[in-house]
Parts: sequence; structure tokens; C-alpha cells
Amino acid sequence: MPKFLDRLLPKRFRKKGTMIPVVRLHGTIAAGGSRFKPALNLASVAPMLEKAFSRKDAPAVAISVNSPGGSPVQSRMIFERIRALAEEKGKTVLVYVEDVAASGGYMIALAGDEIVADPSSIVGSIGVVSGGFGFPELLKKIGVERRVYTAGENKVILDPFQPEKESDIEYLKSLQVEIHTIFIEMVKARRESRLADEPGVFSGLFWTGRRGLELGLVDRLGGMREDIKRRYGKDARLELISGAKDFFGRRLPGVSAFAAPDAEQIAAAAVGGLAEVLEEKALWGRYGL
Repeated sequence: MPKFLDRLLPKRFRKKGTMIPVVRLHGTIAAGGSRFKPALNLASVAPMLEKAFSRKDAPAVAISVNSPGGSPVQSRMIFERIRALAEEKGKTVLVYVEDVAASGGYMIALAGDEIVADPSSIVGSIGVVSGGFGFPELLKKIGVERRVYTAGENKVILDPFQPEKESDIEYLKSLQVEIHTIFIEMVKARRESRLADEPGVFSGLFWTGRRGLELGLVDRLGGMREDIKRRYGKDARLELISGAKDFFGRRLPGVSAFAAPDAEQIAAAAVGGLAEVLEEKALWGRYGL
């Protein structure tokens, strides 16, 4: 029976057991995205979060996280939306880590009242990283003269077609320190009473779920299905909240259904920018994925 019809039936005719809505937040975190290169951001997940937290019969919302990180802004915005909805609707938030919840992925996981991870999951990486490419000699080799006109002496800071400047690097690092401080404050606000006294927690290192439990980064080891049944009884049910679909039933761009970029994504992105795909693949590759 379709789920919307099931909700119209009197309670005595409905399926037994507590229903827990599930939202999958999988993929690299970035503001943009397309059909072939989906991204995890607030715009793509907000409708699913709203739908999940609106289920009046659910005492909690389960969130599956599988992300190596990305945009700190989008990560924090997703975190804030989850917490706002949890407080507004009076729901418990249970976060389940699959392969990885690192960097921005862990920032999102902090929205959970409890974080559950597989012993082999990767968690942590509480730090900030910026990367890019430099091509200062490329234009000379191909005989192209680049002309840039600016108002403001720092308008072309970190220009990839100019040699690196020490002052530019120092400025970028100062921004990273600010963002890192915000990240640390979030971790302490959500988990300070559970954190182990370990200096390396905020160093950018990452750990297995088992070690993350010892450090206080997660609360329990296990999987979603088993944990939900332990909490809410053997008849508890999971209901996946799907993203929006187009007229033909195809899922619209937004949350990736893949754990890492595949051949189709790489081929499609070759037209729009191979460098972006390589950076994304490197982000997953950092955690062995």
C-alpha cells in the first residue's frame, strides 16, 4: 500500500511499530551541483529535512551521513537547519556514519543528539584545507598574454596564473584559522562533555569509528537498522525520505546516490571542468574511498 494512503487509514489498520524517517546526506559538500555531478548542500537537502521532521508520528529522525567534507559554509548551514527543525518539532536526531563523516561531513554529524558509526567508519578531520592549481608558466608556453585590470591592490590575490606571494598565503591561512576556530567551537558546544582529553582531536587527524568512540567523537558503534530496533522495538520501521523527482520520475540533481565519483560523472565533468572532478576524487581518496 502506498505510504500516503497508509497515513489516511485509522491507526488500528496501520502497520505496527514505530516509524523512523531516514534522510541520506551523501556526497561532497558544495554550493553547486548538476545531474552528472551532484553536490550536497542546503538547497538540495532542505525539502527532505522538512518532510522528515514533519512526520508527527515519528519520535526521531535518522540521518545517514557519508561525506568527506567540502564547503564549510554549506556544512554549517545544513547543521543549523537540522538543529532548528529538531527544536521546532521536538524530535531526537540520530546520526549514522557510513564510510566517512570527515571535515564538513563531521560538522553535519554534530547535529545529531547521538552519533553512531561502524567500527571501520572514518570520522574526524576537524580542520580546514584549501587547494588549487597554479599555472604561472602555462600562458608563456602557449604564447598567450593575460591582461587583468583591477581597482584594489588585492583584487587578484591567489591568482593561479601568477607566482605565489607569501603575503597571499599568510592571508589565506588567517582565514583558515578563523574557520577552524568556528569548527572547534561547534565540536565543543555539542560534545565537550564527551570528548577525551586528547590534544590531537582538533589537529585535522581522522580516525576509525572505534577510535572515534574512545575519543568521544561518536557515541556508539553499530548500524542504523539494528540500533533503531534496539531503541524502539523489533517492529520499528525505517522510511527513506526521497528527494524531488522530475515529471518522468527521475531524481533531480542534489544529493549524490554514489559513495564516490564514478566513470559517468568523470566523463560528463570533463566538459565542465576536469580539475573539479579530480579535486573531488582526491577528497574521497584521502580517506581511502
